[in-house]
Amino acid sequence: MSHAKRLRQLLSRPGGVIAPGMFDALTGLLIQQHGFECAYLGGASISYTRIAQPDIGLTSFAEVAQVVAQIRERIEIPFVVDADTGFGNALNVQRTVTVLERMGASGIQLEDQTSPKRCGHLAGKALISTAEMAGKISAAIDARGDDDTVIVARTDAIAVEGFDAARARADAYVAAGADVLFVEAPENEQQMAQLGAEFGARIPLIANMVEGGRTPLKPADELFALGFKLVIYPGAMVRVLVSAAKDYLAVLHKDGSTAAVRGRMLNFGELNDVLGTDTLLEHGKRFDP
Repeated sequence: MSHAKRLRQLLSRPGGVIAPGMFDALTGLLIQQHGFECAYLGGASISYTRIAQPDIGLTSFAEVAQVVAQIRERIEIPFVVDADTGFGNALNVQRTVTVLERMGASGIQLEDQTSPKRCGHLAGKALISTAEMAGKISAAIDARGDDDTVIVARTDAIAVEGFDAARARADAYVAAGADVLFVEAPENEQQMAQLGAEFGARIPLIANMVEGGRTPLKPADELFALGFKLVIYPGAMVRVLVSAAKDYLAVLHKDGSTAAVRGRMLNFGELNDVLGTDTLLEHGKRFDP
């Protein structure tokens, strides 16, 4: 079974799916090793870790594609890739879908912002027309080589045009053929409940949990009960690791030693266990002269 088909099966079963955010092959491997059945590759996390820049449209399509390929080389579980605006018009969207699908994306997310886009929880966003976004969704569907590849349609309209306009756009994107719907940054629990009631029975719906963002943070089980199917934590991995790295660097700068933080880090052997070093080296012996 293809990883895209597995994603569709996850989205069709009762209950819901938690998809932790990753940004490279190592974080993807950790997600898989901890028993998660799906992961999410956010554009913000790529921007944070590849170029140490905020999520304001500075990363390139080639950078995203390379990260996707490196992750797929290492993990087997399905994952959704944030492809921002598709990196251009409908023709760019088609190339984006073709390449990311070949690199290993199980689902590809497109949004209705103008280029350059910015994080859905930052102010100052602007949108393309509903009709243009519907055309991009159609272009994405037409371009995929595997009918099981999931096309995710995201609207950022709540912050720009208001909640009712976002609902109208969401309706249009469902009609255009999107497989999954992502209404970004609902501002309160009432909006979240209304989205779940209005769309949850019609199409798998994403809830985006951003620590410090515009949307109230709720446990996944409560979100599933509201009608959301896929709960993503796109930037939590980066925030956890940056916090730990800052603590380590502060200790090293102060003490000239890692002794005070060794209880919070893996030693050399433990890290190699995570990576499967012994298994790989043993496999390599088959080819020794």
